[in-house]
Amino acid sequence: MKSLKFIFLVIILCCVGIYSCSDDESLNANNTGNFDRQAMLVNWVDDLIIPAYQDFNTKVTALKSASNTFESLPNQTNLNNLRQTWEDAYITWQNVSMFNIGPAQSTFLRSFLNIYPTNAGNIDANISSGNYALQDINRNDEQGFPALDYLLFGLADTDTEILEFYTTNTNANSYLAYLTDVVNRIDTLTNEVVTEWEGDYRATFVNSSGNAANSSTNVLVNEYMKYYEVFFRNGKIGTPAGVFSAGMQTPEKVEAFYKKDLSKTLCLEALDALQNFFRGTVYNQTTTVESLESYLDFLNTMKEGEDLSLLINNQFNTSRDLISALNSNFFEQINTNNIQMLEVFEALQDNVVFLKSDMMSALNINIAFESNDGD
Repeated sequence: MKSLKFIFLVIILCCVGIYSCSDDESLNANNTGNFDRQAMLVNWVDDLIIPAYQDFNTKVTALKSASNTFESLPNQTNLNNLRQTWEDAYITWQNVSMFNIGPAQSTFLRSFLNIYPTNAGNIDANISSGNYALQDINRNDEQGFPALDYLLFGLADTDTEILEFYTTNTNANSYLAYLTDVVNRIDTLTNEVVTEWEGDYRATFVNSSGNAANSSTNVLVNEYMKYYEVFFRNGKIGTPAGVFSAGMQTPEKVEAFYKKDLSKTLCLEALDALQNFFRGTVYNQTTTVESLESYLDFLNTMKEGEDLSLLINNQFNTSRDLISALNSNFFEQINTNNIQMLEVFEALQDNVVFLKSDMMSALNINIAFESNDGD
């Protein structure tokens, strides 16, 4: 009963928190300044976005190489190597998933690479029939990292049995072919996005420095918030914990369901990426550049007498502490102590108010997406 009351309270907060906490009287920003948005865009693209994509592309190249080796010789050593490169790429993916603009948006990169839970039944059917077109958006839950999660960890209970699918099974060649096709699809899409960012799209992004709805700052901040709410807060925590299903837990919807001890690692990496973008932390460094944080500080944005950027960073840190206290296996965490998952959700929701309501209001950025919390 206590947990149901908690869930009800959280949902009420989701519905009314944004409205009630954006009171003009509680937020004080100096809007007379002339912050250089274009300089911020240059920093974003050269110090955060492109370096993160390049690192991800490197990890995907290693994944493809390991996949080719496994296809040629499917044994335990090569399976272990393939799994490790998958994990490395999946972790690095968390640093670029939020950048769903430009080439990533036009290629549906996120939809093809990380829609979970994966549809294991359809994957099995695809392998049996040999009839599939991974370019079809309706097959987005039959590919990407979640599909590899199933193919590398979920086909059977032991490694010996998993290897048999790729060696002695009557459809062994088909299993190998599907695995290779999924990896090649990740590689092709990633290369396409990175090539565009390194080419003409960089200038397009940087030169759109105004404050129109379609300007780079406004579009990227909206995508950042959409990612935070829908794919991070909801996808990694809220949905499997039952926040949007009247308390009915669905632990099978956790990220990395088959490699269950990876869920927390992916969640923490994504949280770090979100805070690093807010702070303008150069990718894989500690140096900071112009950012949303420095923009708020330039405007001297205060909320009820407190520095808004500090409130946001403190809430990121609170969320990190709560996530760090979870079991590495989110499936087990939900089944044994779901209250802790709900506490994480509540902490993440608190930052939705600071980011989506207070920050976007201070920066004069209109909200251009629906989070569909009730879905």
